[in-house]
Amino acid sequence: MRKILLLLLASLPVMAFAQGFQVNLHGQKQIGMGHTGTGLAQDGASVLFNPGAMAMLPDNYIQAGISPLIFKSGFNPSGTNDAYYTKNKIATPFTAYAVWGPKSSFWKLGLGVYTPFGGLTDWGNEWQGKYVLESLNLKAIAIQPTLSIRLADFVSIGGGFVYNIGDVDLQRAIPLANAAGADGQARLKGSGHGYGWNAGIFFKTESGITVGIDYRSKLKTTINNGDAIFGVPASLATSFPQPNTFTASIPLPSTTSLGLGYYPSSRWTLAADVNYVHWSVYKVLAFDYAQNTSALQDTYSPRNYKDAYSLRGGAQYKANDKLFLRAGGGYASTAVRDGYVTPEAPDANRYYFTGGLGYKLAKRLDLDFSFEYEKLLSRTQTNIESQLAGTFKTHVYIPGVSLAYHW
Repeated sequence: MRKILLLLLASLPVMAFAQGFQVNLHGQKQIGMGHTGTGLAQDGASVLFNPGAMAMLPDNYIQAGISPLIFKSGFNPSGTNDAYYTKNKIATPFTAYAVWGPKSSFWKLGLGVYTPFGGLTDWGNEWQGKYVLESLNLKAIAIQPTLSIRLADFVSIGGGFVYNIGDVDLQRAIPLANAAGADGQARLKGSGHGYGWNAGIFFKTESGITVGIDYRSKLKTTINNGDAIFGVPASLATSFPQPNTFTASIPLPSTTSLGLGYYPSSRWTLAADVNYVHWSVYKVLAFDYAQNTSALQDTYSPRNYKDAYSLRGGAQYKANDKLFLRAGGGYASTAVRDGYVTPEAPDANRYYFTGGLGYKLAKRLDLDFSFEYEKLLSRTQTNIESQLAGTFKTHVYIPGVSLAYHW
C-alpha cells in the first residue's frame, strides 16, 4: 500500500518542472527569432528577457500575446508493439507587458505578467501508465514589477521582484479495484506561491554589437493545504481519510543568460543566446500530510536533477517599413537523468525551429505572429519508482500572436 502511495505522489508535476515544463514563450518577436532576446532591446518583453535593456527602449509599450501550445506525445511499452498517445489538448501560455518612462529620461518602469511554467496532458484512463498519470493541468503565472536605469549612453541596468502563482490538477488510477473491477482514483489539487527576482545589464559596444546578461533567481514555491482526493473501495476508506490536505515546497531553479545582438545593416538583426538553468537544486520531492495512517505516510522521493542549458540563434529582416520577417532555432538539453523520466514531462534533449513575421498596422501599432516546432529526441527509459518502461516520442507545435502599442 505504501509503495502505491509513493508512486502516486512522486509524479506530482508541480514538483517536476523539467525543461519540458519550462514554457519559454515570452514574446512573439523573440520566439520568431529562436527565443533570443537577452542581448536585444526590441519591445516590452525586455521586462523578462533582460530588465537592463528596458531603459534603452526608445518607446513606451503596452503589449499582450498568446501562444497556444499543442503537446503530442506517444509511448511504446518495452517488449510490445502497443502504442498510446496523448489526447488533443491545447494549453494557452500568455504574456502581458507594460513599459513607461518620460521621453528621453534615464529610467523606465515596467510590469510583466507571464506564464514561465505550465502543462496540459491527457493520456486517458486505458493506457499502460494509468497508475502513473491519467491527466495533468498545470498553470504558473509570474508577476514582475521592474525598474531600469540608463547609467550612460552605452550601458543600462534593471531589476524586478517576481511573485509566482501556481495551480495544479493531476489525476491517476490506483490499483485498488472495487467490486465492479474499476480502479481506484486519486486527484491531487493545489495552489501555491513563491518569490524571486530578475536582474540584468545591457551594453552597446563601439563595434555596434549589443550584449546582455540576465539572471533570474530561484523561486521556492510552497503549496499549502493542497487537496488529496482518493476514490478507493469502501473497505480501504479509513486508510485514505477524507477530506485530507498536504503541504509541499520546492525550489524552482535560477537561470543565467548571455545574449548578443549584431546589426550587419539597417535591415538585418542577428542574435544569439546561451541559457544555463540551475536544475541541480532540485534533489528531493517531499510531502507532509495533515492526516496520516499506516498506508498514508509522509513521503520522501529523490529527484537528483542536473543543470541544463540551451543554445539559441535567430535573425530578423526588415523587408520594408511595415513588414518584418523572422527565423531561428536552437537546442536544449534535458535536466532529467536516466531513471527519472515520467509521462507528465517525458523530457529529453530537444531541438526546435521557429519563424515569424511582424506587420505595422499603424505608426504605433504592431501585430506579430510566430510559429514553433519542437522535436524531442526519442527516449527509452525505465522509471526507478514506477517501473514504467518504454519509449517516449514527443512533438510540440506552437503558433502565437501578439499586439503592441508604443509611443
